[in-house]
Amino acid sequence: MPMTRKTRPISWIKAALKKFARFPSDAQTICMTALTIAAENGKADIAKPFKGVGSGVFEIALPLRGNAFRVVYAVQMGDEIWVIHAFQKKSTQGIKTPLHEVELIESRLKKLKEMLG
Repeated sequence: MPMTRKTRPISWIKAALKKFARFPSDAQTICMTALTIAAENGKADIAKPFKGVGSGVFEIALPLRGNAFRVVYAVQMGDEIWVIHAFQKKSTQGIKTPLHEVELIESRLKKLKEMLG
């Protein structure tokens, strides 16, 4: 009997989709592959838990041609995978996500939870 995979829909916060659309096409392709793996209840090698905002939030961390692209998504929001934020990391020091990006993620997560009830 063939195994069927249950793929969850991927939903986007509008601002995250606008930022993601500015990524180079190869970065978009790689990130979409990682999101598809998440939608099929897996975790891509380039995805890791996003610390400090609670469980069920992950970050796709993509180094590409000297740049660093990030996509943050939540897996515990109903039946969907929600993309909360996408950005190109500009920090030249260390691997820490800049505070303003973390605060934006926290704010969007809170609003999303309220919206979904």
